[in-house]
Amino acid sequence: MRIPTSLPRRALVPFVAAVALLATAASSVAEEACGSIITAPLARPVAADDPCPSTDPVVCRIRVLPMDEKVEAQRTRMQYHELLEDMHRTEANMREAGASDEEIARELVDMRNQAKAITRAGMTPEEVRVLEARNMARYGNPLGPTADQLYAKYGTWQQVIDASMRTSYAVDRELSLEYRPCPV
Repeated sequence: MRIPTSLPRRALVPFVAAVALLATAASSVAEEACGSIITAPLARPVAADDPCPSTDPVVCRIRVLPMDEKVEAQRTRMQYHELLEDMHRTEANMREAGASDEEIARELVDMRNQAKAITRAGMTPEEVRVLEARNMARYGNPLGPTADQLYAKYGTWQQVIDASMRTSYAVDRELSLEYRPCPV
């Protein structure tokens, strides 16, 4: 029995259309993705004496971590991003309840510092030491700035709110992550 040559083409057209539809749906989902987004495979560790292109000691430390520790650092960072999501929901709930910008800012700065403490519990003592040393040098506090320090720096409570929910682009990039806040 001979199969007509037009049959494979007729079967191929729906297949190509289905693939195109799936590709469109996948790109739509990717556009809507939020939270921690893995952007690439983690970079292999570099030698400790390799010059670090960043001024951030945390980034420099991540670059030399063994791969298993780098994977764990990425997981920890993703947990931190989840805590930032909690902060976005808290802000929305507090606004709905009529809280002032100052009340929201103070709550979010406290939550951010608690989030740092929680995520650091899964880090090595050396990683925690680097983070705390950086914060002590900058803010005089191992967890980071207080709400009042941020208010003095930015001048408005809304800017304190915004700052409290930022993440370090350099650290995220070094861990092959991008953080995108989810809609609340």
